[in-house]
Amino acid sequence: MASTIISAIVTFIATSIDYIIILVVLFSEYHKKKSASRDIVLGQYLGITVLIIVSLLAAFGLAYFPQKWVGLLGFIPMYLGLKVWFEGDEDDEEEEITESTNRYSKLFLSVAVISLAAGGDNLGVYIPLFSSLSTFDLILTIFIYYVMAAILLLICRSLTAIKGLSETVEKYERYIVPFVFVALGFMILFENGTLSL
Repeated sequence: MASTIISAIVTFIATSIDYIIILVVLFSEYHKKKSASRDIVLGQYLGITVLIIVSLLAAFGLAYFPQKWVGLLGFIPMYLGLKVWFEGDEDDEEEEITESTNRYSKLFLSVAVISLAAGGDNLGVYIPLFSSLSTFDLILTIFIYYVMAAILLLICRSLTAIKGLSETVEKYERYIVPFVFVALGFMILFENGTLSL
């Protein structure tokens, strides 16, 4: 049981390092908007849940797509980063859209999609791990993943409370977000071997 706990913690940390920057940027960007933290948390949990379900299905022999195709998800953050780079910060337009649409769903789904796009490495680790665990160890591992996700979210939210960090991220967001998302996209493509298709 101790080895299962250690294995779950180590694999979660190893596959979640890329989420730290993404979540800090999201928490910083939306720190002034009500319910944004809840939306980010729900979106992140939705993304993790989908990754776990896909990993479980694959571990039980239901994976129909080669690992290289999973890397194609890397194009999603690349597109988002390039969009921010070329279109810039459109606060007025964003406020109009926010007022006329259900922003909760938009932010919630955006975070979930980003979480999925950054989760290619999660699949590469979770699938072999899940296929080697007993039912009890599998349930324990998934429980630990959800606890670790809460800790990750709390740490990222706390990092934005550091004086000046939030304002600095906002000030340089137009440069930080594209760089992080494009780099993340290349990392996902590279780690999954998609660039060699």
